[in-house]
Amino acid sequence: MSASVHENFSVADIPLKASARDFNFYYGNFHAIKQVNLPVFDKKVTALIGPSGCGKSTLLRSFNRMHDLYAGNRYEGRIDLLPDNINLLDRDVDPIEVRMRVSMVFQKPNPFPKSIYENVAYGLRVRGEKNRTVIDDRVEQALKGAALWGEVSKRLQESAFALSGGQQQRLCIARALATDPEILLFDEPTSALDPIATASIEDLINELRTRLTILIVTHNMQQAARVSDYTAYMFLGELIEFDVTDNIFLRPKKKQTEDYITGRFG
Repeated sequence: MSASVHENFSVADIPLKASARDFNFYYGNFHAIKQVNLPVFDKKVTALIGPSGCGKSTLLRSFNRMHDLYAGNRYEGRIDLLPDNINLLDRDVDPIEVRMRVSMVFQKPNPFPKSIYENVAYGLRVRGEKNRTVIDDRVEQALKGAALWGEVSKRLQESAFALSGGQQQRLCIARALATDPEILLFDEPTSALDPIATASIEDLINELRTRLTILIVTHNMQQAARVSDYTAYMFLGELIEFDVTDNIFLRPKKKQTEDYITGRFG
């Protein structure tokens, strides 16, 4: 996909929050992401779809430098955080600070072996916050933001593992929200949940979009159609098509996209 996608979709009333430009990623010698240009619009939900192994999660995790945790991985190109024009991939940019501004929720709930309270407070403590009143307030606000406060307000010192699967995933969302991120990354956030918990997470995504920017990887095309404003279809590490979600699902421009959407491929 050419860089012109940014110009085609950058309209005055929908500013960009982030932008991948000429982005490539390598696992050792394997070229996993190939020359991707992707606009990410402010306070909108962008879905990444495509068959397994197409690079969706690899691209997603590049936005908060998760690949730095493993040797032999390499980025090329830029991922800019706007309007500050900070290249998140720059070696001078602290990846810990990146992960505070660009938080992530994983495929399976992964609460820490701590209390509900300490799970949410964790990022604040890493950031150096020591004021108990400030931490108490941020924990409460994050749990309210994740639609969990009413269920756990009287259980804050209980183990996070006492929660149900859906509650654990909302706790992980609260933990991500506690550092007041600008972008929230979701990597298949409902694939391990039952339909009721899935609906709860989707409702939460719809509420969060008014506050921050969301980038979500999903294999569930119905979910992408329900929750996203924009959709990008990926195949073999390339971004095949990007458009408004309704256009991708109802009027795709590329035959590859149409074949995937209609189930003829993938």
